[in-house]
Amino acid sequence: MTFDSPAVTIAFTINGTPARLVTQPLRRLTQVLREDMGLRGTKVGCDAGDCGACTVLLDGEPVCACMVHAGRLDGATVETVEGLARDGVPDALQSAFLRLGAAQCGICTPGMLMSATALLRRTARPTEAEVKDALGGVLCRCTGYSKIIQAVMAAGGALPEAARAEAGRAVGARLDRVDGLPKVLGSDLFGDDFPPLDALTVRVVRSPYHHCAVKLGDVESWRRAHRGVEAVLTADYIPGRNCFGVIPPLADQPVFARTRCRFKGEAVAAVVGPAAVVDALDLSDFPVTWTEKPALLTPEDALAEGAEAVHPERPGNVLVRGLVRRGEPETALAADDVVTVSGTYSTGFIEHAYIEPEAGWARRVGDRLEIAACTQAPYMDRDDTAAIMGLAPEAVRILPTSVGGGFGSKLDLSVQPFLALAAWVTGKPARMAYTRPESMATTTKRHPARITATVGATRDGRLAAMTFQGTFNTGAYASWGPTVANRVPVHASGPYLHPAYECRSVAVHTHCAPAGAFRGFGVPQSAVAQETLFDELADAVGLDPLEFRLRNALTNGQPTVTGQVFQQGVGIRACFEALRPAWEKARAQAEAFNAASDGRIRRGVGVAGMWYGCGNTSLPNPSTIRVGLKADGRLVLHQGAVDIGQGSNTVITQICADALGLPVERFTLVGADTDLTPDAGKTSASRQTFVTGKAAFLAGRALRTAILQRLNARDDSPLVLDGTCLRAGDRELDLSTLEADANGFVLKAEETFDPPTAPLDENGQGEPYAAFGWGAHVAEVEVDTELGRVFVRKLTCAHDVGRAINPTLIEGQVEGGSAQGLGLALMEEFIPGRTENLHDYLIPTVGDMPEIETILVEDPDAHGPYGAKGIGEQVLIPTAPAILNAIRHATGVLIRDLPATPDRVRAAIKGRG
Repeated sequence: MTFDSPAVTIAFTINGTPARLVTQPLRRLTQVLREDMGLRGTKVGCDAGDCGACTVLLDGEPVCACMVHAGRLDGATVETVEGLARDGVPDALQSAFLRLGAAQCGICTPGMLMSATALLRRTARPTEAEVKDALGGVLCRCTGYSKIIQAVMAAGGALPEAARAEAGRAVGARLDRVDGLPKVLGSDLFGDDFPPLDALTVRVVRSPYHHCAVKLGDVESWRRAHRGVEAVLTADYIPGRNCFGVIPPLADQPVFARTRCRFKGEAVAAVVGPAAVVDALDLSDFPVTWTEKPALLTPEDALAEGAEAVHPERPGNVLVRGLVRRGEPETALAADDVVTVSGTYSTGFIEHAYIEPEAGWARRVGDRLEIAACTQAPYMDRDDTAAIMGLAPEAVRILPTSVGGGFGSKLDLSVQPFLALAAWVTGKPARMAYTRPESMATTTKRHPARITATVGATRDGRLAAMTFQGTFNTGAYASWGPTVANRVPVHASGPYLHPAYECRSVAVHTHCAPAGAFRGFGVPQSAVAQETLFDELADAVGLDPLEFRLRNALTNGQPTVTGQVFQQGVGIRACFEALRPAWEKARAQAEAFNAASDGRIRRGVGVAGMWYGCGNTSLPNPSTIRVGLKADGRLVLHQGAVDIGQGSNTVITQICADALGLPVERFTLVGADTDLTPDAGKTSASRQTFVTGKAAFLAGRALRTAILQRLNARDDSPLVLDGTCLRAGDRELDLSTLEADANGFVLKAEETFDPPTAPLDENGQGEPYAAFGWGAHVAEVEVDTELGRVFVRKLTCAHDVGRAINPTLIEGQVEGGSAQGLGLALMEEFIPGRTENLHDYLIPTVGDMPEIETILVEDPDAHGPYGAKGIGEQVLIPTAPAILNAIRHATGVLIRDLPATPDRVRAAIKGRG
């Protein structure tokens, strides 16, 4: 399209330097900067002006570079993130972003920085409202915006000094991210930022229908008719198995469909060639015949008698069922002194909406493949890609790039098999980046749920029993559907003592995009039902909602619904107690406001609790960490846990540093690489701090022991590393005199940690997790009863993290997870075939976010490193039900079908009269 116009010479100034460029005038500025000038700090998130990641300054004003044609550049001045720093030294704004934790994954950071730079040039001391207005065009999915606002407002003043931790005192310190500088400089390398210069482009041909028969024609003749196309890949080219999936026994998704497409966007072929050729192709003449067939888009349709099987080998379209049962809930609920409440709830598909679409590149190196891509699970990628290619796992090398947000969806394969096949067949490097619509149409989503539950309590407010039935739309392929179906029954009780309980779940196949992992694995959906029913039950027995929860919250020594008993580390009561001051103050203020109001604007306050098991459910869950010293005095940490913005690179280094007894700044980090780093497991299930962190603790402690034994030094001897001289107390060793092993280490340790769990029996009884994270949120809302609009005024969030390894990073997780919970509650719903962009699919902007107060509770867990527990997913779970309970407090109506959009809220209020 843009390549058909004649090239012209354009003269402009870029970051203060004159430039001349010969290019097509309709070429996007993003393409000019990234592809022609190598300025890849400007990111591409949507190519539609929706996300703002590509914001640059054009003649001093912020613009979306994806919406600016090159022809506008003649005589203009362009500034990008690369122009902010001087000789690699960040400016005041970049320093503020680094110090205050405003950059998490970093993909939106350049756009934020450029928008804020324009503001600060106009107003040295902006107000919060001015900052929000300036940043309103840039979306962030990680941070919740709070720390970004703080950083912009702090940039004109004195920043806090950088925290420096002495040896043995890194845990608990607010250290800057060890990988933070490239994020604020714009030099961090994401999936599409560093492909080989001669890489071919891969473009996939995808089904236009939810369900159809497909027949390919003469693709080879089509290829020859389109000059420059080097290959057209189909299922016939796959040397191994045309199937992949994150749970090997249930793997069912083809790389290329042969005769049948089960969801809109499923791949049938891929075209490979130079970018100028492939990007300009009109694929409407591609030789494929689509025959649309009736589609099953809901579980109700798929479970109906006589429904066509999405997968013939799965009768009734059921992928898997889950069950946890304890006691006799039916009998308990029928008792005379038991008050019950019931409800049916629904949630829709939720899009991950990370700002970085899936991207990467691959090359063939002899009989091996090297694949660089954004991923959360490098070893899983390696093994699945090797099986597709018919190679041994060791013949595939996965090099995870920086990841611009993942939240679960980048656990599944996306670009990897297409890139591998293209590089293998052509013998040339290949690159690929999903478009935003392609990403949203084809990648996994949060499972839609339909839930019916009943909860009962005695008249003095003690829980008696609960029953729960959840049906989850798992889409066309298995992905993480079994994990959701098995995790929900364990968690649907909430963090409370239930004498009797039954939860059943079922994951059902439909002709929708696969539903997979998304921050909570189904628990946010179940918490919406359980926590809102608790509010109704508290009212029914005449108790304050917070008091009701405190009366029933689990404590040490009490059994969970799976019969597991923790003698330590159960911090949920402490979280509720920490919220009591905020709860009582906010409820009193809301009542006073409503009493003085004319009735149109009503305020409400809601509370909700949560618990979440850290790691896999009743399955092995190991992580391995290697740390060692080299002859030149370098202290190297091989850390294979992919940091997707949550801060694992920093936290794991802090843990290892204290266990070893040397300062963090002495560490050189070797990030995830399946050729170099041991397997630290996937980044999911809130496991990295808890599991990989413990492995880092054990490795650091083991290396310390080896050093002390080598030097015959006391156990409490302080370690000092000075060049190649290693000292322990009054003993010293010259590392340069030692012989190195194959990895270059003269002293090293490698340790593995696998949390102790036990399988669940046929009734779901057992020990599914070694530790849980605990937390609770209070939401304060304002509801316009005429328009149905809900504005969240404040969130107060208390979380038991066991030990806060880095409080700044934990606060960032709380704020970012709360933003996603707000989106789940009020605005987000993906509709296959309709909301495949960031214009129609709404996520919270900076203007939607309230004040967020974080309260950290530290009830140490015996298994965690220094007592630490997971936090990544926990923070999202209580937000939506707390908001729904606040809406009910304000208006008297409970929204059971999410999201609580203005039309639904208004209809509910009107229906109540």
